[in-house]
Amino acid sequence: MKTISKDSLDKIIGYLKYKGYKVIGPSVRDGAIIYDEISCIEDLPAGWGDEQEAGHYRLRKRNDGALFGYAAGPQSWKKFLFPGKLKLWEAEKNSKGFEITPANGQFPKYAFIGVRSCELHAVFIQDKVFNNGMFSDTYYNKIRKNIFIAAVNCAEAGKTCFCVSMKTGPKAEEGYDIALTEIINQDEHYFVVDEGTPKGSELMEQIESLTSTEEQLAAADDALKNAESNMGRTLETDGIKSLLYKNHANTVWDQIAKRCLSCANCTMVCPTCFCSNVEDVTDLSGDHTERWRTWDSCFNLDYSKVAGGNFRTSIKARYRQWMTHKLASWIDQFGISGCVGCGRCITWCPVGIDITKEVSNIRKSLKN
Repeated sequence: MKTISKDSLDKIIGYLKYKGYKVIGPSVRDGAIIYDEISCIEDLPAGWGDEQEAGHYRLRKRNDGALFGYAAGPQSWKKFLFPGKLKLWEAEKNSKGFEITPANGQFPKYAFIGVRSCELHAVFIQDKVFNNGMFSDTYYNKIRKNIFIAAVNCAEAGKTCFCVSMKTGPKAEEGYDIALTEIINQDEHYFVVDEGTPKGSELMEQIESLTSTEEQLAAADDALKNAESNMGRTLETDGIKSLLYKNHANTVWDQIAKRCLSCANCTMVCPTCFCSNVEDVTDLSGDHTERWRTWDSCFNLDYSKVAGGNFRTSIKARYRQWMTHKLASWIDQFGISGCVGCGRCITWCPVGIDITKEVSNIRKSLKN
């Protein structure tokens, strides 16, 4: 392990830009911490944290200068690997019909700074969706193979986090080029760095660093233990697939449906949801058309509309489909749960529906 100063993180960002990466990291904008292009550590949310609960999100000032002292915000790294709107091709009318031109492939070379362990696991899950042997998404995979990932281990947990329950955090174990643990005490502000790949080692050779002392390693370990022991939520996962499959008609679904707005917020902020729609757009002349892929949601009424009608007309059916897919049938599809415990669906639900509580409610209903 190596230790670097806070200022050295600025040099890491500069080196990645020099190597041709478009550096993406957390920034404060519109009252939230979002992911956007950054050029230096001044762009990071120094001294900002957040307050999160079911249906509640607020930024708060911290009493230190932590650069990564916040929990998961409204955006995930999905927006860069699987964009919300992507042009697939365009066609122009000619004397013989139409000439189709694939979208000019712009594949940015991204460096992600500040990827949490739960978010890394979300990327692993989407890898199974977009490159699973039967189907390979060209855009996703061209971006995915060129990214540089600087993970950040969580030193504290948010009120809606439950990554420990899903075995996805708070420590990044794999899939990163470097992993940072931020340590702040009265006299020091530094990062303990773990090199995960040759790319990460090559970068660290360019950055001034010291071999981590036992005290620094212990401080990093204590920070992780603090996050692990202070999870805001827990989710009992034992037998969860069978639980949801066998409770299709449970009255808990009716109780949820009375509150759910079917607004799709949970699917938009979820780092693993992958529903999409394909739309053709034609100009008024009829000579030019474009095909776009856009994010969609199983909460949208039209998503389940087929030639024979709509097979999920009720909010109850749509919420049940989402949660059962996320926690149960996803396992049958991809061999892994579709939930990483980031808590975004809880925080950003306008009426505060809590997936961890609803699973617990189903379990409790069986005992009554």
